[in-house]
Amino acid sequence: MTFLDLFKMSLDNLLRRKLRTVLTVLGVIIGTASIVVMLSLGLGLKRSSLKQIEQYGGITTVNVYASEGQLDEKGQQKEVKRLDDKLVTQIAQIPHVELVSPVLQIDMMARFGKYQSIISVKGMTGEALRKMNLKIEKGELPPEGSPLELFFGNQVQNNFYTSRGNGTAPAIDFMKDQIFYILDTESYYQSQNTQIQGNGEMAAGSGESVKPAAPPKKYQFPASGVLAGGPEEYNNNSFEVYADLEALKAQVKKAFKKKAIPGQPTNKKGKPYKELFYNSLYVRVEDMKYVEEVQKAIKALGVEANSNIEWLRQTQEQMKTIQMAMGGIGAVSLFVAAIGIANTMMMSIYERTKEIGILKVLGCELSDIRKMFLMEAGFIGFAGGFTGLLLSFCISAIINMVAKNSAYQGISYIPLWLVAMAQIFSVLMGMIAGLMPALRAMSLSPLMALRNE
Repeated sequence: MTFLDLFKMSLDNLLRRKLRTVLTVLGVIIGTASIVVMLSLGLGLKRSSLKQIEQYGGITTVNVYASEGQLDEKGQQKEVKRLDDKLVTQIAQIPHVELVSPVLQIDMMARFGKYQSIISVKGMTGEALRKMNLKIEKGELPPEGSPLELFFGNQVQNNFYTSRGNGTAPAIDFMKDQIFYILDTESYYQSQNTQIQGNGEMAAGSGESVKPAAPPKKYQFPASGVLAGGPEEYNNNSFEVYADLEALKAQVKKAFKKKAIPGQPTNKKGKPYKELFYNSLYVRVEDMKYVEEVQKAIKALGVEANSNIEWLRQTQEQMKTIQMAMGGIGAVSLFVAAIGIANTMMMSIYERTKEIGILKVLGCELSDIRKMFLMEAGFIGFAGGFTGLLLSFCISAIINMVAKNSAYQGISYIPLWLVAMAQIFSVLMGMIAGLMPALRAMSLSPLMALRNE
């Protein structure tokens, strides 16, 4: 008997008992949809968590900070290990380190008409900024080897306020609008205070005027670009302002000359050091599996280092537990469907006993009888699995639509490998459930089968 003959006979046998076939397929549909939707929720939660981790610095990123305020074994203050170019070179030589970028953070005041804001500009190397995969809406990343240019996050304008501390955030086009920047914020506040004091004394009629402090110099820095996203679309870089490291260092040294730079350490006499120390270091590792190893090596140099790997490990364990629980719930439904297939096939054998006997008398091989029943069971599994997958996609779309405004967007995720595995598993499950009835059909005696009424 050819494969095509077996195929036609199996299909005809299922179509002869439409109601029973439909009810059995329905059980497989419910079982397949249950297990796929349950697993998709676990996968969606895992993917959502990974996206959140990626937003907060990435999975292969290590952040390095100076070891200030640490105590040794005797409880005494340890010597402060500052972040300088020498340490950058040492970390770059650690195996599996792909990139090391210093991060110099400088606070400056930005003034736009009646609005003002204190912005924190982060200077990094051009390579590091490119590795961060920032989505650009306008312009480009800060160019290297040119005067200072600023790259703005998409929500920086929300930090601007009026001098009275009220009013809505202005609509600023950083690429076109004229914005003034003050690096020496301390001198700015001193000049404002002396001006207020002078006005107060003159109003009181003291006859003495207070000489106001000289206002600090204002600068204008062009904007190189703006991060993609609207004023309400938040991500980890929405409120950041980036600049090229060397351009920022040159501008800061020019603005403060021999004065102490805010945020920079000074010697015992209160004078600034010749070199600039960095606020942090941005380290990228070749692969996630080396992050912990690199982190330990960096800590051995006497500085602090942290990464998102601990958060990732904890999240993965939680997601694994959720997936197992949800998959188990769906597997119960599929197991019930397998029992339904076995029951249908056994009932089919009892109803078709004489037909089986005739096939044996006509010389049909036992293997063909087995194949015919397994094929019928496989048909049920295939039809139920395919329809169950369609139902799963519909349920998944509804879940994602309901949760689109929550923190867990895309909470239900059905990858292609899950589709393939569900379809293959449903067919195999059907054939395994039909194996015992098939063996039962093979074992029937032709004489007894023909006598059956």
